[in-house]
Amino acid sequence: MRNVAREAASVLSVIVIALAIASDAHAAEYPISDPYLATVVGTPKALLADVPDRIPLRTRKLGVYAGRKIPKALWYGTRLEYSFARQKGRAPLIFTIAGTGAYHNSPKNVFLQKVFFQAGYHVVGITSPTHPKFVIAASGTGVPGHMRQDAEDIYLVMEKIMADLGRRVDVSEFYLTGYSLGATNAAYVAQLDSERGRFNFSKVLLINPPLSVYNSISRLDRMLQNIPGGIDNFGPFFDAVMRQVSAAYKKSSTVEFSAELIFDAFKENAPSDEELAALIGIAFRLSSAGMAYTSDVMTDFGFIKPDNVRLTKSTTMSRDMPVAMRVGFTDYFHEYFWPFNEADAGGVSRAEFARQQSLWAIQGYLIGARHIGVFHNHDDVILEPGEIDFFAETFDNRATIYPHGGHLGNMETRKHAADMVEFFK
Repeated sequence: MRNVAREAASVLSVIVIALAIASDAHAAEYPISDPYLATVVGTPKALLADVPDRIPLRTRKLGVYAGRKIPKALWYGTRLEYSFARQKGRAPLIFTIAGTGAYHNSPKNVFLQKVFFQAGYHVVGITSPTHPKFVIAASGTGVPGHMRQDAEDIYLVMEKIMADLGRRVDVSEFYLTGYSLGATNAAYVAQLDSERGRFNFSKVLLINPPLSVYNSISRLDRMLQNIPGGIDNFGPFFDAVMRQVSAAYKKSSTVEFSAELIFDAFKENAPSDEELAALIGIAFRLSSAGMAYTSDVMTDFGFIKPDNVRLTKSTTMSRDMPVAMRVGFTDYFHEYFWPFNEADAGGVSRAEFARQQSLWAIQGYLIGARHIGVFHNHDDVILEPGEIDFFAETFDNRATIYPHGGHLGNMETRKHAADMVEFFK
């Protein structure tokens, strides 16, 4: 693995050096055609968007929801946080919704906030409804993944944020964006707002959304089959990954132990395609583990935590972590999410219920919603073959499909950032 990693890193270094001396005419191109490498490595330094190192971003906490019952073991998540930076005068405000398992101040969400703050917007960062702290503080059911319900939870958070900000911010109009699962959330929030009209979003941008959430989570789970030695070698491979990630964490200013931190740890030591796929699978498995465990504690369903075990304020996830890490997104869907929702699913089949958690389910709305656009990559690794065609067919001239970038690998390029700002103009 080390030899392969050194060779891949060497090739990548050559690419980066070449880009650094390239003319401006070529600077807008994204050079990494391997979608797995693009997903993990992201944007080469020579192509990074010129955004401020810092913006006046503050973290605020919403009050505890009235009547909300939170188990003692989850005391740390009683109040939901959000990030906020305001312009000095009247300006449009844009909400940015983080991706799977990501916090409001995850690196990618902060990047979006920097781009739009620099462009003259008030910015508000919102945590993914799949993040444990959102599950604890703001999920209506405690079981994330139901697109309509998650949208209602996010919408209520947005309303509470605006009430919390009050006169601190002078808003001319509202905008909305999100990346990865946060983009799919944004689509459903936009549809909900078309019914309720609290924000009347002038424009909404979806960045690399999954088409079918179920298809994408199945694909991510299958990536773990690429672990050297097979899935039975999950433990040793995961331990090796975590050792490298822990070393990167000690050097990082990031406080969240997240999927993005895993990718950062391997930027300079890129493994083979199979191992890259396994890394991506592990990064998302961390998200599913935290989400599933927290949700199970909230509902006392008995999915991971035995339902007869009572947790205290000092209880940590460490005891159940080995079990949680073995639970994939598809396990979560079949063994927990579907049984939890089946009685209220209106008699639809499990397969139809899975299809309802997708952009297919609101395609008619998206076709007619001319203020909504999408940015995607033709080689996004979370899409099944052929799914990219949905976006061009549904959004027509509101779709920008880049040839390369994997999953969000090109989001921080100058080209992508400029295109985002131009879209909202």
